[in-house]
Amino acid sequence: MDLNMEASILGISRLRIGTDGNGITTLVAFHGCSLRCRYCLNPSCLDSDATVRRMTPEDVMEELKKDELYYIATKGGVTFGGGEPLLNSSFIKDVLDLGAKEWTVTVETSLNVHRQHLELLLPYIDEYIVDIKDMDLNIYKRYTCKNNELVKSNLKWLIDKGLADHILCRIPLIHGYNDETHQEKSKEVLEKMGISRFDLFTYKTDRA
Repeated sequence: MDLNMEASILGISRLRIGTDGNGITTLVAFHGCSLRCRYCLNPSCLDSDATVRRMTPEDVMEELKKDELYYIATKGGVTFGGGEPLLNSSFIKDVLDLGAKEWTVTVETSLNVHRQHLELLLPYIDEYIVDIKDMDLNIYKRYTCKNNELVKSNLKWLIDKGLADHILCRIPLIHGYNDETHQEKSKEVLEKMGISRFDLFTYKTDRA
């Protein structure tokens, strides 16, 4: 454990209900992302001029423990988001090693990261909220400027670990990139892989 390690944190949002998993949660939002989405839900995660806090694992845990009684009473806990939180897997591990045994730990992730990040956190994560975008390679690449091979292989890896029921896949309708038919096709592909939990929604943009 490296308690001197620091990460760039965009914010820590406490007492969240029904938005980041079960119960009462605290969202820890990291700066930085591997994707370059045309419409980013949190554009400050890529802004070099964004206001961030350089925090150690102990700094983060100090904030999280303020609401520990709520987590335990409601089966809530901490959600790591961003940006792409899994790029900070070592930091997250060090935070959780400081004491989160009765909390539900969730990550909001694109899964477009190297497998080593998932492997490191496998014993720690209870729930995965996966921002799939679209399972079609061409749509995904046009929208994110990346391909989705890592997403597919990481998702299969998690499913092979028996975690399908712990994965919620978000499939947005994104104006100018996909439509309801694409959403349904993505859902069908994911269902064949073993996923049963979905969040289908329309991504509102200034062009929609």
